[in-house]
Amino acid sequence: MKQKWPFSQLIIATGNKNKIKQFQDLLGQSLSLEVVGIDHFPGVQPVKEDQDTFAGNARKKAEALAEEINGPVVADDSGIVVPALDGRPGIYSARYAGIDATDEENNRKLIREMTSLSQKDRAAYYVCVMALAIPGETTQVVEGRCNGIVLTEGRGTDGFGYDPLFYIPSEGKTMAELPATRRYQLSHRAIASQKLLQQLESRYDFSGV
Repeated sequence: MKQKWPFSQLIIATGNKNKIKQFQDLLGQSLSLEVVGIDHFPGVQPVKEDQDTFAGNARKKAEALAEEINGPVVADDSGIVVPALDGRPGIYSARYAGIDATDEENNRKLIREMTSLSQKDRAAYYVCVMALAIPGETTQVVEGRCNGIVLTEGRGTDGFGYDPLFYIPSEGKTMAELPATRRYQLSHRAIASQKLLQQLESRYDFSGV
């Protein structure tokens, strides 16, 4: 028998407004649940991402914040992986060109590093690992991937991060050229969110939330 969801909110371990909006669309609407970022909790200290895997970073963030806030926290660690670059940018995707690098700076560095690669070596994938930590319960971890090719120059103005460079052959467009409704179906974050949503709905009753 499912247990009643005992919380009024689902907390996302980020202050990134783009990510929060995506989680609100992907999880909040499906569960009729209020989804908020950590900016709703002044004084909460950021968790250092010092693990060597996406899963390690996601789990660490989720568990530390769930304990501090005493509530359910979803943390994700995501990035782009290029096998021909030995997996780079990988866990360093958000800070590839430096700690405070902009998306444009990160994109430029990736373009430079891939200049000499052949078309077949430009294959890449987006990966998103999500961890859900609930006080007193075992942390749940899910992963989503989306395969594509890194272009030599950006196309499109929607999305964020490496989306203008990330071309999806089956769509004939970059992630940044796709409408939000389509990105929410096939992106790495969308796939991981669907897996997390399935776990939540199988364990909890959200009626009346």
